[in-house]
Amino acid sequence: MNRGTLLLFAVAVLIGLPLIVVALSLLNPQWDTLYHLWQTVIPEYIGHSLILLFAVGIGVTLLGVSTAWCISQYDFPGWRWTSWALLLPLAMPAYITAYTYTGLLDYAGPVQGLVRDIFSVSIGDYWFPEIRSLSGAVFVLCIVLYPYVYLITRAAFMQQSTTAFESARTLGASSLRSFWKVALPLARPAIATGVTLALMETLADYGTMEYFGITVFTTGIFRTWYGIGDAQGALQLSALLLVFVIILIMVERYSRRRARFYQQRSSTRAPQRRPLSGWRAAVASSVCWLPVVLGFAIPASQLLWWSIQKSEIWQQSAFWVLTFNTLWLGLLAALITVALALWLAYGRRRHPTRPLRAAISLAGMGYAIPGIVIAVGLLSPLAWLDNQIITISEWLFNFNPGLLLSGTVIALLFAYSVRFLSVSLQTVNSGLEQITPQMDDSARTLGASGKRILWRIHLPLLRSPLLAALILVLVDVMKELPATLVLRPFDFNTLAVRAFEMASDERLADAGPPALMIVAVGLIPVIMLSRALRSNSIKTGE
Repeated sequence: MNRGTLLLFAVAVLIGLPLIVVALSLLNPQWDTLYHLWQTVIPEYIGHSLILLFAVGIGVTLLGVSTAWCISQYDFPGWRWTSWALLLPLAMPAYITAYTYTGLLDYAGPVQGLVRDIFSVSIGDYWFPEIRSLSGAVFVLCIVLYPYVYLITRAAFMQQSTTAFESARTLGASSLRSFWKVALPLARPAIATGVTLALMETLADYGTMEYFGITVFTTGIFRTWYGIGDAQGALQLSALLLVFVIILIMVERYSRRRARFYQQRSSTRAPQRRPLSGWRAAVASSVCWLPVVLGFAIPASQLLWWSIQKSEIWQQSAFWVLTFNTLWLGLLAALITVALALWLAYGRRRHPTRPLRAAISLAGMGYAIPGIVIAVGLLSPLAWLDNQIITISEWLFNFNPGLLLSGTVIALLFAYSVRFLSVSLQTVNSGLEQITPQMDDSARTLGASGKRILWRIHLPLLRSPLLAALILVLVDVMKELPATLVLRPFDFNTLAVRAFEMASDERLADAGPPALMIVAVGLIPVIMLSRALRSNSIKTGE
């Protein structure tokens, strides 16, 4: 292993350091801490997490698969608009959606106020569903996370050969029976992947759970760390949550491995949509538009109304300082993360050794790990390193530099790089796969070095994937809440933190402008994705 490869390996392991720290805590369990946690909170965390996983899994499957089937198989009025509108909830972070529905459905909200006015009742005279509950959290997560299932499953349905459906109908199978016996088994791996992504986001959610008062691992880790100052307890809880995530990943991969349904794309014809009219068209349209209305239209309208009510916030310099902090932090994190992804991906392309591939795979696991786990796993080594720097500085210069790493934005940038490197790696790898290795070989025969090949050949060809990765990471950083809450420097806020603080203080209208700004920026990758889907539809002859 040469020096360049060794440096790549070291950087990849360094990026995976928070996960290593959390995982190693399992090898040194603190039995007294674990016993206390098990006697008090862990059963409740596990119970609530299992209920959330089960209910959200069913909800996103029903919403994602039904909408994907309608869009890919039927022609009804407005289906083209609906096909990309179904992606819009991706721009709405779950915690922001939770704030908007609380403002709408709480006792003081407009919905219950209208009920009291119409039926002349007062509090205690009627029953109304409680949004701040476990079922409310399931509802919010389902309408926000179903696009993961919709997007992947729709692509699977579109790739299925029309011959299989025509054969099934020739044998007398109805459309419903063809769906259950042919389409659904073929799409099962894609559905499993989409559901797993949604469930990992469920386990990683902190803002919704904290605001709704639901005790799960993410809220427990935060309270253990900040509430009672028990760093070891927070690390042990993080390890247990990491086990949950790993089990989820293993189940998803086992599900795909066990799939034994194959298809042959002997025909290049795209699936022919069956035209619908009358009540059937109305049902298909309702199935597709309902998640859009619940997951985007209603929350976005509420945010817009709050922002109009609090129009003076847009004129305050403090708000634009927050916006500037969020944008420059997100842009800097995106530049660092994309540069790391390009370096690692290109290094793996040039030196595909097994240790390097394993280290880069470890570094790319961050997106599957909750931000709160990464933050806790990062604080311990950074705090230790800060103490060593202070000791050496005081010994050599009689000067205390303070917390240079754990007390500055360096810790945030490190956490963001760990959390979102996977997004950049996948985007850059997809671009590199389009560049044939023969181009590299030809350049080397002409005497070009590896750096020159990267700058003169790969970078111009990777311009679009790099830009896409930059935007995706920027938006993800703007939405990230738990890691920012734990690692932000003193008196440093972002839009996500401000929205969370305002909502926690029950000043929901004040949370409107920062939340709306986050959603507006979050629409950028959704628009990019919808344009890519539209161009792909044109190419395949939809």
